[in-house]
Amino acid sequence: MSVRVGVLALQGDTREHLAALTEAGAEAVTVRRLTELQSVDALVIPGGESTAMSHLLGEFELLEPLRGLLRDGLPAYGSCAGMILLASEILDAGVPGRAALPLGGIDMTVRRNAFGRQVDSFEEDLTFTGLDTPVHAVFIRAPWVERVGPAVQVLATAGGHPVAVRQGQVLATSFHPEMTGDRRVHALFVDMVTGR
Repeated sequence: MSVRVGVLALQGDTREHLAALTEAGAEAVTVRRLTELQSVDALVIPGGESTAMSHLLGEFELLEPLRGLLRDGLPAYGSCAGMILLASEILDAGVPGRAALPLGGIDMTVRRNAFGRQVDSFEEDLTFTGLDTPVHAVFIRAPWVERVGPAVQVLATAGGHPVAVRQGQVLATSFHPEMTGDRRVHALFVDMVTGR
C-alpha cells in the first residue's frame, strides 16, 4: 500500500526528509498550503528553527488546521525543531510574540536547545526501541524531553533525557536521522502510518 507523506516545506531541511521517505517506500511531497496538507496521509515536520517555523505556520494559515488534524489523528513525525513543535509544552520557547508554539501532537514537555548551542552539536550511537542495532544520531542545537505523559513511549535516551518518543501514530526525535544514510527511523514511521 502506497502512502503519501508530506514534508512541511516552510523552513528547514525538507530535501533530506523527502529523500529519506522516498527510500523508505513512501510517496513524499512538499506541504506549504492548506490544500496540500489536506491531501496527505501523514506529515513530517523537519528540523530548522522552531520559532521561525511557528511564525510561518501562522503566516501560511496552517497552524490551527494542523493542530486540528493532529487532534483528529493525523500521523506525524518531527525531528529536532519538529519535535519541539509537536510537544504539548515548550520550555525556553523564545521571545514573546516570536515564540515557538506547541501543536500538541505528543503529551510532553520539550526544552529548546537543551544540549547547547551550535558549537555543542555532537553525534552518538543510540539504542532505539524497535530497531535491532543502534542508530547513529546527529544532534544540532537539539532539544530534549523533560516530561512525558502516561501514553508516551520513550524509544531512545541521550545524557539521561528522552530524545526519541512515540505517542500513538506520532513520532519525534531530537536528532536528525535524515542526515545519515540510515533510513530505519523513516521506515518505522512509514510502517506506523500503513499499520505494518
